[in-house]
Amino acid sequence: MPLDETPDRSPASGSWDVRLDGPWTHRDVAANGARFHIAEIGEGPLVLLVHGWPQFWSTWRHQLTALADAGYRAVAMDVRGVGGSDRTPRGYDPANLALDITGVIRSLGERDAALVGHDTGGFLAWVAAVMRPSLVRRLVVVSAAHPRRLRRALLTDRRQIAAYEHVLGFQRPWVPERQLVADDAEQVARYLHSWTSARSLDEKSVADYRRAMQIPGTAHCSVEPYRWLMRSMARPDGFQFSRRMKRPVRVPTLHVHGAQDPVLLTSTATGAGEYVQAPYQWRLMDDIGHFPHEEDPAGFTTELVEWLRDDSLDR
Repeated sequence: MPLDETPDRSPASGSWDVRLDGPWTHRDVAANGARFHIAEIGEGPLVLLVHGWPQFWSTWRHQLTALADAGYRAVAMDVRGVGGSDRTPRGYDPANLALDITGVIRSLGERDAALVGHDTGGFLAWVAAVMRPSLVRRLVVVSAAHPRRLRRALLTDRRQIAAYEHVLGFQRPWVPERQLVADDAEQVARYLHSWTSARSLDEKSVADYRRAMQIPGTAHCSVEPYRWLMRSMARPDGFQFSRRMKRPVRVPTLHVHGAQDPVLLTSTATGAGEYVQAPYQWRLMDDIGHFPHEEDPAGFTTELVEWLRDDSLDR
């Protein structure tokens, strides 16, 4: 690890702060041996939102206010190593990151939560629902494959391997971190724009994601889960994790995917229903890329709220 990427346990230092202004409230909670930044708004049943890469909590800004208006306590967290949360020297394997998420649910004083995760956050949401099923009331996975489906694709599907070119590049030491922060994190902007459909992300948000990546330690910590993903393929811990993920998810699950997603292919994401022993709904959004909740926030949020309100799924 280069000296300028040493994990920093005070990530909000500097002239730019991830605690962006809005109708939400910012605070920190302790969970699983670390400190996590959250933005929260509303009252009612908890909906916990977990971001993907290369973003932070604000990717859910549209859903936070809409969920609060719909009668939910909406909370968006920064995962370990990103945004306003702690940058720890280790702990970036999926089992530990999933325990971060379920630990935040407990720290919020809630019995359980509807868990919504995008990209890496969606991957971790699958894991959390398997590891701590009593804490996950419902599951919403966005632009993410079930871990066993992803593993299979990365071993056998040349198209998915090619689509994960950036992840393969992350396996090098030091270089990826330097590239991610170079030129004011220009590479982050390139990824974000190339992974969307014709409905591009707004430039202010892209600028915020670029600034967040430049917080010391973030580039290194944010790619560590991808390093574990690839390097564990042939290791005992990887085999053990894959076996654990054979356990079925037993809560209603909504699986949302963009039909034009160039990063996580539709062929990789489909088929996750075989791991769900509860009502499972697959929703493919036309003309949408890797960020359904930002490319079509109104359409995605309507889908989300209607599904959360559907009491028939719990019978």
